[in-house]
Amino acid sequence: MANSVIGLDIGTTRVRAVEVQRGRGAPTVQRYGEVPLPLGAVRDGEVVAPEVVVPALKQLWSQGKFSQREVVIGVGNQRVMVRNLSLPWMPMAHLRASLPFQVQDILPVPVEDALLDYYPTEESNGPDGRQVHGLLVAATRDTVQANLAAAESAGLRPTVVDLNAFALFRAHLVSGIADRVVALIDIGAASTNVIVAAHGVPRLVRTLPTGGQYVSDAVAAAMNVAVVEADDIKRQVGVGFAVPRELEAAADVINHVSQSMVESIRNTLVYYASNHPGEPIEMAILTGGGAYLNGLGQYISSATRLPVAMADLVASVSVARSAPLGRFPGVESAIAVPLGLAMAVAA
Repeated sequence: MANSVIGLDIGTTRVRAVEVQRGRGAPTVQRYGEVPLPLGAVRDGEVVAPEVVVPALKQLWSQGKFSQREVVIGVGNQRVMVRNLSLPWMPMAHLRASLPFQVQDILPVPVEDALLDYYPTEESNGPDGRQVHGLLVAATRDTVQANLAAAESAGLRPTVVDLNAFALFRAHLVSGIADRVVALIDIGAASTNVIVAAHGVPRLVRTLPTGGQYVSDAVAAAMNVAVVEADDIKRQVGVGFAVPRELEAAADVINHVSQSMVESIRNTLVYYASNHPGEPIEMAILTGGGAYLNGLGQYISSATRLPVAMADLVASVSVARSAPLGRFPGVESAIAVPLGLAMAVAA
């Protein structure tokens, strides 16, 4: 068995990978790399232009100088269902084997078209006997297969497929959230993951169909400019700030799209609170490129009435000299998903 594990995140705008040393204590990041992708190569978490993504993965491995080609790959989009589910207790291997028969009536797709997993969170004994409570994960096979095929075409060997939201949760465990109730909000380009973790256990996982790219697209349409220029305008304007008259149209659409995003986040947290009145959320922690929109953190804080902080996961891990993290702006947040993927089997 190799002494390190590599987590691979195929995102909408970038492919990222992090190599983590196995061992006890805080993870050691040995190598990290990222390569940009053109818009449209990955859509809703699924590779749709392998002729673009495969060369990017090869470039990532060449530039990052990763020591091996086995990877833990992440999945996560609107076609991945995560829901709370209680089942009669049985050994976990038997429970996972029985999932197709136990959940076929609650899946949005035929069970033969889905990949199933179960994340246990707690057990109980009651009138119905011993029960296990946890999160059911159901992903459509074609979503997973498209990303696996791209990785394999680049010469990589995916050994584990994990949910991006679980990876995000796992990465945050090293930053001291295990004794708190926190909302982890990862705002990507095309989707936003919201995970509520209570005392080291994920209680709620939601993937929202909104992200930073929606803001850029709205600005591009309102200002009749290219998306690249719209990104610059978005960063200049931010959310909730006074702007000169020539940027008022951009400010209006940024505020409108951001309001919709924040309302979706707030509604998710309200849903959690209504079902867990004894475990109130203490704070929200932001990751993802979309979270860097100036003023968005304050907006989320105001809407949710929670203190909000940007994550700095690099401060919670050891970093080897072979991992030049300083070359990558925003890596303290961007590293979250690939780091958590690597941690799935690095302990």
